Amino acid sequence: MVSLTRSRKFVAFMSLVIFVFMILPLNANAAELPLKAESAVLLDAASGQVLYEKDPHKILYPASMTKLMTLIVAMDAIREGKAKMTDMVTASPNAASYKGSRIFLTAGEKLTLQEMMLGIALASGNDACVAVAEHLTGSHEAFVDLMNQKAEELGLKNTHFVNSNGLHDPNHYTTAYDFAQIGLCALSYPEIMEMCKIKHYRIREDTRPFQYDNSNKLLWFYEGVDGFKTGWTNDAKYCFTGTVERNGLRFVSTVMGITEKGGHFADTKQLYNWGFSQYTYKQFYKQNEAIGSIQAGKGQADSVTVIPERKVGVTLAKGQDKNVETKVEMLGAVDAPIQKGQVIGRVFVTQNGEIRDQVNLLAGEDVPKGSWWKEFKKVMKATVTGG
Repeated sequence: MVSLTRSRKFVAFMSLVIFVFMILPLNANAAELPLKAESAVLLDAASGQVLYEKDPHKILYPASMTKLMTLIVAMDAIREGKAKMTDMVTASPNAASYKGSRIFLTAGEKLTLQEMMLGIALASGNDACVAVAEHLTGSHEAFVDLMNQKAEELGLKNTHFVNSNGLHDPNHYTTAYDFAQIGLCALSYPEIMEMCKIKHYRIREDTRPFQYDNSNKLLWFYEGVDGFKTGWTNDAKYCFTGTVERNGLRFVSTVMGITEKGGHFADTKQLYNWGFSQYTYKQFYKQNEAIGSIQAGKGQADSVTVIPERKVGVTLAKGQDKNVETKVEMLGAVDAPIQKGQVIGRVFVTQNGEIRDQVNLLAGEDVPKGSWWKEFKKVMKATVTGG
């Protein structure tokens, strides 16, 4: 009798254990990955949610990953109209003196800003970084100040830059979490994304031919990888901030402090393989996809197209993708003039009534104000037809 009672208790206990494991939510680190990195992060690009982490806030050195922030600050200057990709950049003696990974600039040499930036993105040119910094702000130091200002804008608490290229300095540091945030930021610059996925680029064809070869070797052997930047110094060891997209599901990752050559790529592959095995992306609308129209009052056109600001969807753990819906809220009408990109509504993604994402809806084109004659004809038509 005692034995039977104990047996029943054991069965009840095991049933409870199994039930608890069934109802527990998916934990990003439920099964630790055998990473070599001292620190690592995998983010969902759509929401910024941390999906996997290993000591993500440990202070480490970024080495040439730094150059991703250099590209971001340079692109900000271009967007603000302070420079153009076609500008000629003259290498100073100071810029040309930088060694390590470089594009072998000579003092007085001129390349376009685009060629210099490609030299940063692909060939990890220390000399190109300084040349771009001096061209855009007058001094390397002033440019680094902008890098730190950008880090502050992004809310990075454990990042500080001393130079634009990542050469070692004990006061030049970051974390895997912070640098993954820089990766998220880089996604909003299409020009940087285009640069980072180029595998080879040649310059000086008529004088001193030189080919940039992208240091991101995952471009060749992992489907969907299209960014960003590797790094290595004796102190930083091997590190990499990357991004990948398959079937609408995009990740941003950072791995740091790896002693083994190529280990930064191996760890990144592990993170991506795990991410794709655990998550899926449910998309409802593409970026710039027309999802309707609203009336344009007093305009040259009678209506304006409505498009989402970015793609609309949500990343979900596999098996937990039920009851996901969208709700569109648009203004009934907008009076002209209407500017392309003007916010005229929102779309919500919900799951079981909880908002998982929301995206602005924009005017898809300009609608100038109509003439008084056009408005007069509208009134007369409505009067005649009774509309």
